[in-house]
Amino acid sequence: MINNDVLRRVRYALDLNDAMMLEIFYLGDLMLSREELLSYLKKDDQDGFVSLNNQHMDEFLTGLITYKRGKLESKPNQENKPVVPLTNNSILKKLRIALNFKEEDMLNTLNLADFKISKGELSAFFRQKGHKNYRECGDQIIRNFLQGVTLHFRKPIE
Repeated sequence: MINNDVLRRVRYALDLNDAMMLEIFYLGDLMLSREELLSYLKKDDQDGFVSLNNQHMDEFLTGLITYKRGKLESKPNQENKPVVPLTNNSILKKLRIALNFKEEDMLNTLNLADFKISKGELSAFFRQKGHKNYRECGDQIIRNFLQGVTLHFRKPIE
């Protein structure tokens, strides 16, 4: 899925304003100007659109985790985890961590978007690449998950 689309959908779903978005990028160790942020938020057919690269998307997701859950303090003598290339699987995993969702929360969120998958199918997206049950997460899963997150956090008042 296009990183700019994910960024726009997360912003809308969590009702984040420009200042919050800039803070999240900052927490992910990226200083952006408001103009740069707005260029990332434009649709690809608008003037001034700039494509959000994988590194900046990863920094946003890392910042979102810190923003929602707090800074993770590393323990002494603990090695840093290797950097994982950004894929739909890692985007889904980082969103899950940021939102503090468990397996049931993920399934319920996908159900809100009228997208049904089993626990086994869902857990396959979080396996290590090379594991016999590992599956690539498609754009459709991310799209439906973000739609469900939007419905979850922005549900209309009854």
